[in-house]
Amino acid sequence: MTTTAAAPTTARASVVSFEHVSKAYGDVRAVDGLTLDLRPGETVALLGPNGAGKSSTLDLLLGLRTADSGTVRILGTSPQAAIAAGRVGAMLQTGGLMEDVTVEELVRLVCDLHPRAYPVGEVLDRAGLTQIAGRMVNKLSGGQEQRVRFALATAGANDLIVLDEPTTGMDVTARQAFWATMREQADAGRTVLFATHYLEEADAIADRVLVLHKGRLLADGTAAEIKAKAGARRISFELEGPVDEPALRSLPFLSALDINGHRVRAQSHDADATVHALYGLGLYPRALEVAGLGLEQAFVALTEAEEARTA
Repeated sequence: MTTTAAAPTTARASVVSFEHVSKAYGDVRAVDGLTLDLRPGETVALLGPNGAGKSSTLDLLLGLRTADSGTVRILGTSPQAAIAAGRVGAMLQTGGLMEDVTVEELVRLVCDLHPRAYPVGEVLDRAGLTQIAGRMVNKLSGGQEQRVRFALATAGANDLIVLDEPTTGMDVTARQAFWATMREQADAGRTVLFATHYLEEADAIADRVLVLHKGRLLADGTAAEIKAKAGARRISFELEGPVDEPALRSLPFLSALDINGHRVRAQSHDADATVHALYGLGLYPRALEVAGLGLEQAFVALTEAEEARTA
């Protein structure tokens, strides 16, 4: 009997497609007309404040919830069909692990069930579990449990890997090893989608950043593009003598101001004009620095601006 291999994913094909997808819980629209496409080999960060719809979006993607309207597709088929075919691996915050088994026994079970499984030893080694393979799952630390979840999510040759807060509880070394492995997966043509509250991870790791706000796609681009979209820059300096806070708050184009003793940190939508006005007040700042926003500051600026716009 001839076995037909799964068709290779082309460079232009969408791995994930949301088309006008909505999901409500009572009066709350957790996902509101969401449309997006994810492509092969992308590492994509999904960001948003609490209640933005990140978990609901992942639940719809993994077939754990059904959309009220719109269409969700993975590799051109339904989430359930893609998962059954072994095309999707997921690492979620919710759900426990089997306890009365060893780490190796649990990984072996998942490998036995996966249609396109890797060798058990390879899976254990990739997740950094070889040294604790014989340990009972209920004797693991929180970080070790996260590595087990990672092993289960990458037990086979998935086209899509979905990660929800994947490095929570991991130490710095484990986090670095984890993301190195995820980069290898993306370099092999797999799509990695992860939700995280560690914005420095999104800044350093993601090829693309999606920002959700009240179920809508607020921003979509590289980390650099998201920072530029925020349209503000950071200004920091020190002042000698008493700090005149009302005068500083009168500076033009300020979007944020923080005064700590003689140290002043601000955000401005026109840093040149703000600094010019600062000197115009007769003030002479020391250690003056002007820089672009980090991803975290840009994320806060975008979401706060959207809150103000829709209030």
